[in-house]
Amino acid sequence: MEYRKLNEERGRCLECGDPIRYGRQGRKFCSPQCKNSYNNRKGRDSRNVRSRVRNALDKNYAILRSLVRMHVESIDLLSLTAMGFNENLVTSYSKSRGHTLYMCYDIKYFKSDMRIYSIEKVSSVKEAVGVSANL
Repeated sequence: MEYRKLNEERGRCLECGDPIRYGRQGRKFCSPQCKNSYNNRKGRDSRNVRSRVRNALDKNYAILRSLVRMHVESIDLLSLTAMGFNENLVTSYSKSRGHTLYMCYDIKYFKSDMRIYSIEKVSSVKEAVGVSANL
């Protein structure tokens, strides 16, 4: 059986690079602080992507909501893009009868190559998820 000395190096900390001199053999961090810092940094990129997508969806929603309030039912994509709308971000979509229905939270619309049309706020949660009111 091989015994290791207490001060013998067992690898390097993944966060700070300092030698790990104690603890179990497969240890990856020299301290709890380094472990927390490493995991926080590792998850930061994912949190940033989710935050950017959420912000873009919120911007799309604000633009669509303003169009609904002004009773605009159709608008060309060029004008919409100039307002900051990102046509590639939606909360859901479904295909039926050759058309694709797009949703941005509780606002639905259809899209052609050059326009979005039939912009309207859905009146109920059941309508938003496509469940018949008769159920």
